Amino acid sequence: MSDFKQVHSALHRVFHEEGQRIVFWNDPDREFLDALPTIVVDGVTPVRLDQVGALEVKIRVEREEPTTKFLLYSPAQEPDYEDDWLLDIRLYSRSFRADRASILLQDLGLTNQHLRSHIADRRKFFDAKDRSQKIKGLVAPDDTAADIDRKMIAVVTKADQPELFNILRTVFHAWAEAGVEVDLDDPPAAWGNVEKFDLDGPFWQMVRTAFGYSDEHPSLKKLLFALLVTDYAHQLNGDIPQAVRGFALPRAGASNVVVCLAQWRDSSSKGASYDKLSDLAAAILKIEDHLPDLEIDQLASVMTFLAVEKRIASSLRERVQTTAETINADDIRAIAARRQVGHWASLDGPESPDAPRKALHDVYDALVAASDFYALRNIHKAGFDYADATAMYRAYETELYQFDQLYRRFCEAADSAEARGWNIVKPLRKEIEAHYGNWYLTSLSLAWGKLLEPKDGLLAKWQIEDVPNQYRFYDRHVRPWVEEADSRRAFVIVSDAFRFEAAHELTAELNGKYRFGAVLSSQLGVLPSYTALGMASLLPHKSLEYKEADVLVDGHASAAGDRDGILKIVGGMACKYDELMAKKKEEGREFIKDKRVVYVYHDAVDAIGDDSKTEGHTFEAVRKAINELTALVGYIVNSLNGHHILVTADHGFLFTETGPVETDKSKLSDKPDNAVIAKKRYLLARHLPDHDAAWHGKTSVTAKADGDMDFWIPKGTNLFHFVGGARFVHGGAMPQEIVVPVVTVKHVRGKSAQETKTKPVTVQVLGTNHRITSAYCRFQLIQMEAVSERLKTATLRVAVYEGQEPVTDIQTVKFDSASGNLDERKKWVNLVLKDRDYNKKTPYRLVLKDAETGIEQQSVEVVIDRAFTDDF
Repeated sequence: MSDFKQVHSALHRVFHEEGQRIVFWNDPDREFLDALPTIVVDGVTPVRLDQVGALEVKIRVEREEPTTKFLLYSPAQEPDYEDDWLLDIRLYSRSFRADRASILLQDLGLTNQHLRSHIADRRKFFDAKDRSQKIKGLVAPDDTAADIDRKMIAVVTKADQPELFNILRTVFHAWAEAGVEVDLDDPPAAWGNVEKFDLDGPFWQMVRTAFGYSDEHPSLKKLLFALLVTDYAHQLNGDIPQAVRGFALPRAGASNVVVCLAQWRDSSSKGASYDKLSDLAAAILKIEDHLPDLEIDQLASVMTFLAVEKRIASSLRERVQTTAETINADDIRAIAARRQVGHWASLDGPESPDAPRKALHDVYDALVAASDFYALRNIHKAGFDYADATAMYRAYETELYQFDQLYRRFCEAADSAEARGWNIVKPLRKEIEAHYGNWYLTSLSLAWGKLLEPKDGLLAKWQIEDVPNQYRFYDRHVRPWVEEADSRRAFVIVSDAFRFEAAHELTAELNGKYRFGAVLSSQLGVLPSYTALGMASLLPHKSLEYKEADVLVDGHASAAGDRDGILKIVGGMACKYDELMAKKKEEGREFIKDKRVVYVYHDAVDAIGDDSKTEGHTFEAVRKAINELTALVGYIVNSLNGHHILVTADHGFLFTETGPVETDKSKLSDKPDNAVIAKKRYLLARHLPDHDAAWHGKTSVTAKADGDMDFWIPKGTNLFHFVGGARFVHGGAMPQEIVVPVVTVKHVRGKSAQETKTKPVTVQVLGTNHRITSAYCRFQLIQMEAVSERLKTATLRVAVYEGQEPVTDIQTVKFDSASGNLDERKKWVNLVLKDRDYNKKTPYRLVLKDAETGIEQQSVEVVIDRAFTDDF
């Protein structure tokens, strides 16, 4: 060997870093004989054993110079024990070799000299300095040949850790990332490096040991198929199809397969490659062809293929359709919740064509909404029958509004899924639409009409017991607050067409915020339920009056540009949502300075719904409104020090995704010539007669408006005509239009603020002395509290860990039960243990981590005591 500098460095390390005093160097090939004087390290005395007798060396080393450092060099082989006169010294000293393999062995810190030949066989790997440096940081002194090979493979594949599962993820990921089109018959460049350095043999041996994969002509493609099919077989509750059964690996290796693929799916950096490769494999294996024969319950635990997710979603839709009359909504919700936290439908993972997570999540949301809709319908199959208008109004406030809310949620989720190209729930849409429009709205309007029409009915008096009228809003909700103390200020947010069912959702959202306390009530809206009259009725006033089509407030015009002047009379102001939200904290405070009452006008729903070109996006606008109102309340509380905020509306609305037909049109052949306003849902004129096609009323009754203005409203959900948009309408007397929300929000301070803190429900592991004795382990978890506005759903990732490394697959579990029964809040979690050696004295932990933050919520000690390996 000619690299004398490397030999010098190695000797320097042995003497001065390791602290050796006596070092034997046998150089049988006499490579360094002539260069010995230039190689010897400072402070070290060289002695040539071929020139000095053994006895002289022994006396000098042990008696005459007992502290001197000696390099005992011999240009010959190390003698046998019986012929070695210096054996006693050799046994307590250090041997040094200067062939390349030996130097590498020493440089790597390996203690097993028998590895010299193995290192020599891997000479190509060590030709590059960067590879040598990288593996140097990985090896341990007692590594075996197999350990070194595994670490070499980790280096050439650029794996994060020298561990088989990590290496596999890295190689497969490199495959998927190689290009847009992946050819499973063309291995990635990372695999080329494995073969280049003759490490493919050790790789396949590792794979054989871990998974039981053995093939006369092994390949990454066939290994991928084997891993996927084995994982599928394990999770499937039944037999895998005969056509792919030959790819399944022996049962003894199945546990490692399950853990390996679970960790790959779970990987934040490499999970995307799983999505792509599993989809390619599924297409080649024709997995989808075998799924129609399988039931949901058989597939419920399978996360292997996207095709399975499609099948479960489609089957769940079929179950909703076929069991609508007797539906078990809790079962539908449980299946959907389980899939929504799984690999393919979880919103925690990245969205891609290979894993359309948002679309699938929306599909399940739509199915849950549909099942809840049917369950509610089944309670009211006989229709709606109430003693009086007050009873029915209260029923809408407490329960019936859910029909509108569930319909909206279904349509919203279905629209979102279909916008992404997923039409799984499309066959269900027509059925939900028919039940909502033909059954619910029709039944509701018939029942409500019976309570409106009689001479002594609601239309004649327009009063609901213990429910304030909209025209009393300011006197009831605003004036008492601001007049109680000079320093008080009230904020009123008026959101155009924001109806009661959406306000229910807004209230829950606000009650999930720290230091917010929100209470939802309602007020009986004015009739007709249209913007000009509704907005006027919310302003401070002593009188409302019609002057032609205009509504006057105490004699003043009340259109949008006039409201600020009306509010100035009570020390207030009016502004628009966009105007206020654009201001920074100090700008906002200056803007409202010295104002006792601040009206903020918000228009997200009506702006979209009241236009034929955009009315199809009504439910998107409702979602936008909920989000914007939540943000606005937060801004008022946190930036403007608002303590009393009211969120209300001028009116609600009716909306169906299907437009009206001719039978929905009220006949109005004798439209009066003196009509002041004629719209789809109302007509205003003075001194109107009764009409068979309409409900007839007076604004002096329904809005306390002077001016002798009468109105006609088409009965039920009918329209007078279909000019412009006809799917989004308002102006009539249906509960959706006139049950107007009032959300009262308080800024909670002091000790009470602690009670507004939100947190996820607590989850605990049941039982003690947890012991794992097989590859399959099961734990029972309990949700300690019911989900509520302040106690939120908890989604946890559960696994058994050794230190920071999971030794099982990782299961994601959602705890979202609102049940008051503890037994109904228990869940079993099934885990699969990685097949490897375990020490029952080593501390292992079952760990529950928050799925979003990764913060540990709980852990319990677990003993792993596997006396023998089972057959899984």
